[in-house]
Amino acid sequence: MFKISFVGMALAACVAATPASAQELKEFNFGIISTEASTNLKSDWQPILDDLSKKTGLKVNAFFAPDYAGIIEGMRFNKVHAAWFGNKSAMEAVDRASGEVFAQMVNADGSQGYYSHLIVHKDSPLKSLDDVLKQGKNLSFGNGDPNSTSGFLVPSYYVFAQNKIDPKTHFKLVRSANHETNSLAVANKQVDVATSNSENLDKIKDRMPEKFNDIRIIWTSPLIPLDPLVIRKDLPEAYKAKIKDFFYTYGNGGQQEKDNLFKVSKLSGFKPSTNAQLTPIRQLELFKTRNKFEADANLSAPEKQAKLADIDKQLAALSPAK
Repeated sequence: MFKISFVGMALAACVAATPASAQELKEFNFGIISTEASTNLKSDWQPILDDLSKKTGLKVNAFFAPDYAGIIEGMRFNKVHAAWFGNKSAMEAVDRASGEVFAQMVNADGSQGYYSHLIVHKDSPLKSLDDVLKQGKNLSFGNGDPNSTSGFLVPSYYVFAQNKIDPKTHFKLVRSANHETNSLAVANKQVDVATSNSENLDKIKDRMPEKFNDIRIIWTSPLIPLDPLVIRKDLPEAYKAKIKDFFYTYGNGGQQEKDNLFKVSKLSGFKPSTNAQLTPIRQLELFKTRNKFEADANLSAPEKQAKLADIDKQLAALSPAK
C-alpha cells in the first residue's frame, strides 16, 4: 500500500532519529519528488517499487511530500532511504541530507537528457522570450519548485540571470508550483507564462491531449542531464548493494519490467552514476549567484569583490584539473 507522507507531519519527531546504519532495516522508504499529482506518480512508480520489495524482501513504501524540500528533509531525518530527484534537488540531498548519487535514468529513445521550457497558451500574443521580458509588468508567471532543476534553476540562470532580471519583481504576479500544475494553469489561462519541462509535457500529451493542444512552447533550454537516484550514505552496505543491483539490472527481466520503466518518463533502465553528475548543476547555481552579486547595486565595491572572488574560487575547484 502506498504510504503518502507529508513533510510537516513528522519532522519534529525525527530530530533524534537513529542513523540507518545502527538499525536493522525492515522497511525501505523511497522518495518521489512532486513533479505532478501524487496519484499519477503512484501509478507510475508502484509496479517498480513492488518488484523492489519482491527482490530485496523489504517492505517498500513510497514517500511523497507536497514539494521537493519535503523529500530532501525526509532523507535528512532518515525517513527517506533513497529517492528519485532532479539534479538540483539531488545536489541539496547530497549537501544536506547524507545522500549520494548511485544511479541515473536512461531514456528508451537513447536521448541523454530533457529540456526546460517556458510555455504560454496557444492563443497568447506572446511569441518569444523577448516578448516575455519586455512585457513582464503586465504578466502573471508560474515559476517552478525552488528545488527543481528544469522548473526553477535552469530558467533562473538562462532566462533571468543572463538578462539581469529578478522574476520576483519583473512580473505582475509570481506563484510557484510543480510542472503539471504550471502546464495546466497555462492551458486554462490562469497564468500568462510558466515553466515546465519536456518530460511533463510528454505526459500531458498522453494523458490530457486536449490540454496539451492548448499549450505553446516559446523558450527551450540547453539539454539537462537525466535525473539521478540518491541513497543515504549510512545505510548498511549489504542493503545498499541489494538496492543498487535491483536498479542496475531492472528491465532485463522481461517485457513487464520494460513496460514498467517506460511508464516512468519513457525509461529503459538505470545506469550507475556518482555525485560527479551534479557538477554542471553546481556550476550553474554558482554562475547564477555570481550574476546576482555582480548586479547588486547595494553592495560596496570591496564587498562585491570579496563575494565574486569567493564564487570564482568555488568555480575553479569544480573545474577539471589541466
